[in-house]
Amino acid sequence: MNRRSFFKSLAAAPAAALLRPGRAEAALPKAKITRVRIYKPPNLNELFNQSNMLCTVETDIGITGIGEGGSKDTLEQCAGTLIGKNPFHIEALWREMYIAWFYPPGREKIHAVGAMDLALWDIKGKALGLPVHEILGGTVRNYCECYVTGGVRPPNSPGGAPPGIRERARATMEAGYRVFRMGAGDVPVGEVFNTRERVHQVARDCKEAREGVGKEGDWMIDFHQRFDFSDALRACRLIEEYEPYLVEDPVRDENAREDLPKLRLLTSVPLAHGEEWGQRWDFNKLVENHDIDYIRATIPNVGGITEMMKIAAICETHAVGIVPHFTGPVSTAALANSMSTFTGAVLMEYNYGDRPIEYLPQCLDFRKGKLYPNERPGLGVTADLSKLTLIGEVTQPGRRNVYFRPDGSLTHW
Repeated sequence: MNRRSFFKSLAAAPAAALLRPGRAEAALPKAKITRVRIYKPPNLNELFNQSNMLCTVETDIGITGIGEGGSKDTLEQCAGTLIGKNPFHIEALWREMYIAWFYPPGREKIHAVGAMDLALWDIKGKALGLPVHEILGGTVRNYCECYVTGGVRPPNSPGGAPPGIRERARATMEAGYRVFRMGAGDVPVGEVFNTRERVHQVARDCKEAREGVGKEGDWMIDFHQRFDFSDALRACRLIEEYEPYLVEDPVRDENAREDLPKLRLLTSVPLAHGEEWGQRWDFNKLVENHDIDYIRATIPNVGGITEMMKIAAICETHAVGIVPHFTGPVSTAALANSMSTFTGAVLMEYNYGDRPIEYLPQCLDFRKGKLYPNERPGLGVTADLSKLTLIGEVTQPGRRNVYFRPDGSLTHW
């Protein structure tokens, strides 16, 4: 061996040692799910698809995950699927909750699937000592930009008059939010809403919003599915000159897959839709065909983090942004974890401000109009169960009408 070959062999030896695998050790312990409990919060949202019901998934290794959403009956059905299973096999558990009762879940039950899914991700993060966003690949943004429903309300004028759209828009920008959001020609609940007349009020209001946020600010408007297609088109065209960040829910959800593609061709305003959506099959074609600019799908409505990341992949493929609809505080923490890893545009609807949440001493990290991911394990949420009402408990396995493929994966019964 000559001198050069000798020194090359010395240099290569440490590198070769580094490449050789060491003794494999399991990163996750063996575990089984032993009990699921369902709790009613003091401020329960009675709307099924905005439920903030809280659930806990307990394991035999002393780790408990926290989830949110669903109703007592839908949560109990889903919980039976989990009992006795490995909590770390999240994808398989999601699939079994979905197919075990043969009929595919509707929007109410998928909310409960999402609640259980959040708890499973919380367990895995706690077991690994990592926040969920690290398990999903790590954050790609410093914070999630936010807007608040209805905007920030400054004090009334000296004469007692409530602040108008222009003043609220300006105050929202000064508070650090990215976007001022408003409704479309709002009238008191129960009053007459004349869509043809309200279209002109929408145009006047949008002019004020643009003046309030200034040239550098952003504003958006929620049509709230109030308009027939023709009036929605008239309204979109009337406000184009004021350059909205987006127009939300311009048409009825029942007709969205037919009307949004037509509307996309007839107006230049960015379109968003989907606060009522459940699973990705409600809207995947709209995303794939670039008929919308933003989706409003949220957690747990789509089925939790597991499903939201698949939706994020579809949106990333087609350069469609995600503006999740407001949701419960635990689900908002899940959004902060998952959306911080999405490479596309994100805007969060955030309505909690700086107010503490009585039964969640640790939950959200929000400052000056921005929602920050944190480094706490799992979802980063701590619950004070003494301030909740226990309304259900599941300890026995439930229905399991499934078949298996030869490789062991689940298929339909």
